[in-house]
Amino acid sequence: MSDHRIIHIRTEAPPKPELGAPCNGCGVCCLLEPCPVGVLVSRRRHGACTALLWSGAQSRYLCGMVVAPQRFLPWLRPLLQPLAARWARRLISAGKGCDAALQIQLPPTPGD
Repeated sequence: MSDHRIIHIRTEAPPKPELGAPCNGCGVCCLLEPCPVGVLVSRRRHGACTALLWSGAQSRYLCGMVVAPQRFLPWLRPLLQPLAARWARRLISAGKGCDAALQIQLPPTPGD
């Protein structure tokens, strides 16, 4: 029996890259479930990560802990925010390639 879950992705988001290809901000992995950083920030282990942000200017999803840690850790002193962002980049393996071994099935288009 296979596991099927529905996640809602912005239509402007780029398609999920191949496994190992550079992250393009598709958002699939973070919309499915939070990573270890997202678990801490979201305080949940299932469902979409609350730290996932949409960038309309870039037409892609971004990790809020990387681009705006103060938004998710408001108690963090400004001096420590760059360290928190660097910590988050390291924990999510930013720049290491897509590690979401997921199969994406798009909904049928009207008329199919």
